[in-house]
Amino acid sequence: MSRRRFAIVGGGAAGFFGALSAAQSDPSAEIVVLEKGPQFLAKVKISGGGRCNVTHDLFQEREFARRYPRGEHALIGAFKQFQARDTVAWFAERGVTLKTEKDGRMFPVTDSSQTIIDCLLNAARDANVRLVNNRGVESVAQNSDGGFELKLSNGEMLKCDRLLLAMGGLRTPALGQIAVTLGHTLEPPVPSLFTFHIDCVWLRELSGLSVERVEASIPGTQLSESGPLLATHWGVSGPVILRLSAWGARPLHEKDYRFTLRLNWLPEFHAEKLAEIFQARRASTPAKRIVNSPLAPLPLRLWEKLVVAAGIAADTRWAALSRTAQHQLIQQLLRTDFSVTGKSLNKDEFVTCGGVRLSEVNFKTMESRVCPGLFFAGEVLDIDGITGGFNFQAAWTTGWIAGRAMASE
Repeated sequence: MSRRRFAIVGGGAAGFFGALSAAQSDPSAEIVVLEKGPQFLAKVKISGGGRCNVTHDLFQEREFARRYPRGEHALIGAFKQFQARDTVAWFAERGVTLKTEKDGRMFPVTDSSQTIIDCLLNAARDANVRLVNNRGVESVAQNSDGGFELKLSNGEMLKCDRLLLAMGGLRTPALGQIAVTLGHTLEPPVPSLFTFHIDCVWLRELSGLSVERVEASIPGTQLSESGPLLATHWGVSGPVILRLSAWGARPLHEKDYRFTLRLNWLPEFHAEKLAEIFQARRASTPAKRIVNSPLAPLPLRLWEKLVVAAGIAADTRWAALSRTAQHQLIQQLLRTDFSVTGKSLNKDEFVTCGGVRLSEVNFKTMESRVCPGLFFAGEVLDIDGITGGFNFQAAWTTGWIAGRAMASE
């Protein structure tokens, strides 16, 4: 029996896991990973601020799948084959220990993405996986025998028995043309996980300030999230904004990223409770300036801006707070509206909404339903998760399943 050859297009997380899973299932196979760029695992390198948010410590498959704006249903069964707990065990078996932070995100104990990169590169070399960088794939054709012939960017032709497409998110539709030529349909790619541009002077003056928990919503839609927020020199970012952008990827794209963002700075309070607190302060500290009396847990700098934005002069004391001014302050705290004028990608951690249509893929094997011998893994699929390690876990899971299935007889 001749030695089989498997080709993996894409040298990222999904591609490596696909290659390693295939090598483990069929050690005799020749496995080649083709990466168009100069570096393998480039996205792993920059993820999590250079620490690599490997996965999340949510070990119930259905609950984990609920963190995907696109792909939830398809991933439930996939996670039953390989879930976050299995990812932790996989890396532990290769000497990499993961730690869990208070929000559930899991990182290597070294706090360095290089630890994950070294682990994957060493595992690939130990498994005799051939790694080829600076080698894009220009076109693919399926042969009459069911195999594939790839035209590479250097003019070389490469034949393989089975093919895994794991080239990452489709930043441009052209990246998905290989799948299209092999019979697949692409859901139009649009950005997911992005930050919001807001042209508000006082907000931008708070650049670098973080608030532990705010409620962010978009009036006129069902979009609402709560969590940490970060003020930036261009607007707002932080987990709450990134989650909101993920769930709202398509509707916000349709709005051309111009919409109203509403922030509730104190979601644990209601208007009546705030009125009681302000009344008590009027009685207990009548001579104290309002701007110098922040309401926990709001930072003083933010409180000062909100008080002035409510139309209250900076030298106003609690004794002089009128009912009208009190109402305006309460509204400002619970319903600050900003006009969003655009977006910025989450640094270089680009995630797309869109990709290969999920109904055209068998998630038990990650094999194409329209082109036998063709497999998919990672962001090339119309799957994307919120922040917190969910996108990497989808890559590990789909890559692992695809690799095993490729190597099966």
